[in-house]
Parts: sequence; structure tokens; C-alpha cells
Amino acid sequence: MFIHFGIKDFIDVVLVALLLYYLFRLVKISGMRPLFLGILVFMVIWILVSRIFNMVLLGSILDQFVSVGLFLLVILFQDEIRRFLMSLGSKKGWNFITKLFFPDKQKNDKSYLTPIVLACMNMSKTNTGALIAIQGDLHLGLYEQTGEIVNADISSRLIENIFFKNSPLHDGAMIVVGKKIKAAGCILPISQNPNIPTHLGLRHRAGLGISQETDARVIIVSEERGKISFASQGRLKMNISPEDLQRLLLED
Repeated sequence: MFIHFGIKDFIDVVLVALLLYYLFRLVKISGMRPLFLGILVFMVIWILVSRIFNMVLLGSILDQFVSVGLFLLVILFQDEIRRFLMSLGSKKGWNFITKLFFPDKQKNDKSYLTPIVLACMNMSKTNTGALIAIQGDLHLGLYEQTGEIVNADISSRLIENIFFKNSPLHDGAMIVVGKKIKAAGCILPISQNPNIPTHLGLRHRAGLGISQETDARVIIVSEERGKISFASQGRLKMNISPEDLQRLLLED
């Protein structure tokens, strides 16, 4: 069976394995892992029935499901497919190559993060709710258009004024691009992950949602408890200190 198994077949298997692993990570972030595993189990059963044991009747029934499976997958995983295509079109892969061959040229100045952490610490003390999304490789232009374009230098006072309770922009999200506050009062997608604790409000769900859709790093300050949370890659870290926030933001 493996007599004609060559280097090309090995590369083919490795690429398929990497693709399945990447897709598994995407659906794990969105909380659809059981559905993804169910599809994999169905595919294994279909291969065993139709290709290994040659069971004609059951195989023909499963073949009908497989023939329309592509359309069902597009419907079920439309968010994951969009996120996968967006990541392919981002500069993340080029950044990896640049870091590999020119590591010294990838040292970015992250001093702009300090006033963000300081503002979050002050807002935490006064129970001022806040939602800040820091753009990564995937652009957030679609979400910037839902709010007011600010395009201002980052400062802790400006951030605190935007999220002040009587400010017209305090209910929305702030989007930070590079060293600029790009927009405020923005609307972010709400996470549909069923594992989110029920006591969390829309700020946390929106912060987690944008971290699932993109590679943005998100800071949430609770208005009820004054606690700071951090969302990245579909994961939410709750009740963190300003020091932990600084460390998480500095991590690549």
C-alpha cells in the first residue's frame, strides 16, 4: 500500500494536517469545536464505508450527504471561512519571513501602550466602563466606520475623557491603530460563544467577538466591578492587574 509513497505524498499529508489543525484552531476559538469534530468523524465513517469496505447501499446514502456538504459547510462556518481568508490576505506571513531574515528590523516602539495602561488603571479605580481594540495585522476599517473618526495621538487623559460616563462616545469601542486613536464609539461584533459566563455584559462579549473575528488585542474595563479584562485570539483573561495588562500588550 505504501510502496509508491514518495516525498510529494508526504508533503501532501503534512499540508492537509496543517490545514486541519488551523481550521480546528479557528472553530475552537468560536466555540464550534464539537461540530467540527462531528464532521471529521462523519468523514472517517464515509471513507471507511465507501472506500475501504465498499458498502454500496450505505455508501450511496453517505455520498449524497457529501455531495451537498460543501454548501452546508459554507453556511455553518461562514464566519470561520471569512476569518481564514482574511488571515491569508494579511501581512502576517510576510512579517514572519521578515522576522526570520531581518530580526533587528522588527523591533517596534511600544511606548504608546503605557498611556493606555495608565488610563485603564485610572478608569478601573472609578468604575468607568471602557472597550479598547488595538489593531493587529488584520485591518479594522470596517468597524471604524461604525463610530466617529478621531485620528488623535494617544494620551491617557483623552482616553479617560472619551469613556467618561457623560461622554456621547463612552458606550462604544475605541480602536487604536499604530500610535493613533483612530476611532471611538464603534460597534463591534458580539461573540456567540456559548461558554461565556452569563454575568458578563455586552462590553465583554463585544471584546471577545472582535478577538474572534480578527487578531486585535482588546481591553475591557467593567463598569459594574471596575475589573480589567483582556481578550486575544478568542480567549478572555479576567480580573488582571495593570502590570499583567502591560505584559500582555508587550507580548508579540
